[in-house]
Amino acid sequence: MAQFFQIHPENPQGRLINQAADIVAAGGVIVFPTDSAYAIGCRLGEKLALERIRALRQLDKKHNFTLMCRDLSELASYAKVDNQMFRLLKNHTPGPYTFIMPATAEVPRRLMHPKRKTIGLRVPDNPIVQALVERLGEPLMSCSLIMPGDTQPLTDPYDIRDTLEHQVELVIDGGFCGLEATTVVDLTGDEPVLVREGCGSVDEIFA
Repeated sequence: MAQFFQIHPENPQGRLINQAADIVAAGGVIVFPTDSAYAIGCRLGEKLALERIRALRQLDKKHNFTLMCRDLSELASYAKVDNQMFRLLKNHTPGPYTFIMPATAEVPRRLMHPKRKTIGLRVPDNPIVQALVERLGEPLMSCSLIMPGDTQPLTDPYDIRDTLEHQVELVIDGGFCGLEATTVVDLTGDEPVLVREGCGSVDEIFA
């Protein structure tokens, strides 16, 4: 049975953040709010938890998982970033964007796209996940909480608890997030490529 934490969306309670981080550190799968929609995640490199998320979401090996990072300096540890990329990232983080980038050796191989050696990275503008990642001391491995057969992420934490109460260790109720997933931009080529348009504006990126 999943635990259910109600955490303040602007001033997260430190005690609950610590408990949530302990659940992640112990190999648990959690659902948490972001600045776009709710996401599902686990500790970086936690193989069994990763496979549970793959099965729950019915994802194949080609799916790019996203690393939720604290800031740009942490993001640069897991992706190869040139000057042009850095300027774009600086202008759009934190925010509701996922950037597909060439992975560094710090990223476990099973998290990468198997052929392209890429990883999704983002810096969310959400106090709860920011506090959680800060407490963990490393990125949180995640993907949008879009269930098989659905096109939009789950948004109501009580519905999420009812749906997943036997499949995850924790659901964090951080209030209403939104109906859309992130905007996904591929930065592995010479020019940015829009993979998915979500709640992040693309006007400046593709002006």
